[in-house]
Amino acid sequence: MNLKYGDEYDLIIGLNKGDRRAFEILVHKYYNVLYLYALNLTKEKSVAEDLLQDVFLNIWSRKGMLNISTSLKSFLYKSIYHEFVNHHRKKKKEMNYLDTLSTTTLNAFFQEDTMQLESAIEKMKKEIETLPKKCKEVFILSKREGLTNEEISQYLKISIKTVEGHISNAFKTLREHLKKT
Repeated sequence: MNLKYGDEYDLIIGLNKGDRRAFEILVHKYYNVLYLYALNLTKEKSVAEDLLQDVFLNIWSRKGMLNISTSLKSFLYKSIYHEFVNHHRKKKKEMNYLDTLSTTTLNAFFQEDTMQLESAIEKMKKEIETLPKKCKEVFILSKREGLTNEEISQYLKISIKTVEGHISNAFKTLREHLKKT
């Protein structure tokens, strides 16, 4: 085909006939201005280039079916804008998906940690209940109630060394029992 593409109308006819030369002229004539427009919309070079590529590929794939009722330039600008909107929607969907995924993952992680912690606490409580009476009493006053060794000594009327011994024995017993489970 040896069509001359002096105006937009001739260019559209050439595109509709699938003339590769018409497509090359279209790209050569409009690439730079459309790139600047896309870059202004996206603020990212690679995204602007992707939008242009998508628009030009779409035009070539629709050759023979192009129905352009406005000017070709106007059609191209609208096409870039629509590709930008579609890209933005897709990106927003992806971000929402990633947010949901990360939230779900974190919740599962913390829930699992919480369940493990609760299980460990329950095991510890059961093991504390198996300690000898006086040892258990001293351990609870120290670790659960927060009393100092001196306060426990005065409260139970036993020596500080005895308090320290009970606490030490409680830890030793608990470590041994918890290693087994």
